[in-house]
Amino acid sequence: MSTQMTQVIVPRLGVTITKIRIIEWLVADGGSVTEGEPILVFATDKVQHELPAAASGTVRLLAQVDDECPVGAVIAEII
Repeated sequence: MSTQMTQVIVPRLGVTITKIRIIEWLVADGGSVTEGEPILVFATDKVQHELPAAASGTVRLLAQVDDECPVGAVIAEII
């Protein structure tokens, strides 16, 4: 049986936004999430956003709080 993996990618929110800063992970590394549940709080230009999980499963964090990550970067995986 194969396990499907979903990458959590920094979303493109506008033409001028090129990176985000991770404020808080709402799920721990190895924790479980349900699709649509908020998993991350991040900041762009002093505005905070929540990012919902794109799938259900176990989260593997690839980025840490206070990391600045470019748009398109893989910051976590959901297995």
